[in-house]
Amino acid sequence: MQNVPLTVDRIIDHAAAWHGAREIVSRDAEGRVSRSTYADIHADAKCVSNALAAEGVKPGDRVATMAWNGARHLAAWYGAAGMGAVLHTLNPRLFLEQIAYIANHAGDRLLLADPATADLVEQMLPQVPSIEKVIFFCDAASLPQTSFAATAFDDWIAGQPAEYAWGGFDENAACGLCYTSGTTGNPKGVLYSHRSNYIHALMTLQRDALALSARDTVLLVVPMYHANAWGVVYSAPAVGAKLVLPGQRMDGESIYHLIEEEGVTYSAAVPTVWQMLLQYMQEKGKGFTTLERVTIGGSACPESIIRTFRDDYGVDVIQGWGMTETSPLGTVSVPNASVAAKSDAEQMAYKLKQGRLLCGLEMKLVDDAGNRVPHDGRTPGRLMVKGPTIAAAYYGGEGDDVLDAEGFFDTGDVSTIDGEGYMQITDRAKDVVKSGGEWISSIEIENIAMGHDAVVNAAVVGVAHPKWDERPILLCQLKPGASASADDLRAYLDGRIAKWWMPDDVLFVDDIPLGPTGKIDKKAIRSGLEGYTLPFEVSR
Repeated sequence: MQNVPLTVDRIIDHAAAWHGAREIVSRDAEGRVSRSTYADIHADAKCVSNALAAEGVKPGDRVATMAWNGARHLAAWYGAAGMGAVLHTLNPRLFLEQIAYIANHAGDRLLLADPATADLVEQMLPQVPSIEKVIFFCDAASLPQTSFAATAFDDWIAGQPAEYAWGGFDENAACGLCYTSGTTGNPKGVLYSHRSNYIHALMTLQRDALALSARDTVLLVVPMYHANAWGVVYSAPAVGAKLVLPGQRMDGESIYHLIEEEGVTYSAAVPTVWQMLLQYMQEKGKGFTTLERVTIGGSACPESIIRTFRDDYGVDVIQGWGMTETSPLGTVSVPNASVAAKSDAEQMAYKLKQGRLLCGLEMKLVDDAGNRVPHDGRTPGRLMVKGPTIAAAYYGGEGDDVLDAEGFFDTGDVSTIDGEGYMQITDRAKDVVKSGGEWISSIEIENIAMGHDAVVNAAVVGVAHPKWDERPILLCQLKPGASASADDLRAYLDGRIAKWWMPDDVLFVDDIPLGPTGKIDKKAIRSGLEGYTLPFEVSR
């Protein structure tokens, strides 16, 4: 067989050659929509490569972006990778100190940013001396006023040739860099190779994974700065799917109109985005005309969302699991033949799990001593994964050795695996409530609580207890205009969870704090509960 390097430039080459006229739709912060094609993106990406070379960027240098999903961002993505640079996506939702730390740790040389982040760039630049130039993703007329010299992207690539000799390097060369959200300590960098990203794209295109095709119109809601946009920036061009890039607006109304106006058939996002969309549709009496399926990941998906999509709107929900360190997709909740033959109620139990492993990966569960535990659907263990799309180390050697003796990566998740091979996250290892030597799943209580008609979001954390070590408390955010009492929530949970899992207190809050990737920020919750004491003694 021919030894052809699996480098990601081949993906956009293929898209331009065989799906060149397929449309890319991009919306900016003001709501303006622009249209281009894969052929246009390919040409612009070549211009980006030449512009980077003119700046002295060499293979292996880090080029940062801090931007929402848009066509210019996509061109920069492939232009940097194609010439051998490392495309480093910065998350604009992080705190300034975190962004500066990450950019310094990465040693970013250039920054390509969304104009909407101009104020943030103003604050971070003095703290990141390695950044030599700032380019804003806009034309000259939209260039923001700043105290530093900046260039409009369109001017930066103007006059550059749309030809560049991409590739020619090892497929194991670094391609992208993404940092973890840093909910415990400083964020850590994950360096993706061309090979890992290419293989991840092929894995996600399996029929029992995302199953994208040239007939799909894909709305990429998950940000490009979040774990490779779940790999869709590679898988959609690989099959020539129409790609819709929504920009900064993630509210329910904006997402709904894009879905309807562009004929979207598939989308992917975290549960909070879908909650906003469904709430808008229910309030306005809207429905879908083209949407067929959505992937939900980032955190466990409540049953209420799955049922609303399916029963009210005819949309299939595919739950997935992954993390920055897994490129990110690792499992999907697509039914196998055995599960597909079960009743609707039985199938729902599997849909609520994070799913089955993608071909090419390995997975095991271990106890605290590192011994494997059975896949019986009941015994929890730390989830360990291994494969060509799994991190072997953190960038710069952070975190020391992250692999066990068998080469498995510790995800930090506590999970079960059943006899059908379906994995279910029961908690993050750091979030599980340890009560009397037993584990209480905060995720399970949260998802059940969110099934209450009055609850829009819920969080469970453990608080210190003199006898049981920790006990769970439940924080609830109610839907606008809804009301509920602590006794209402306890009554709802009664019979749905073990009695000794029952939260010792129920607190009602205006908002459940979310982290920069849309996950519940339990670090912030614990900080806000400093000094809190349980209201009464419980018995088990």
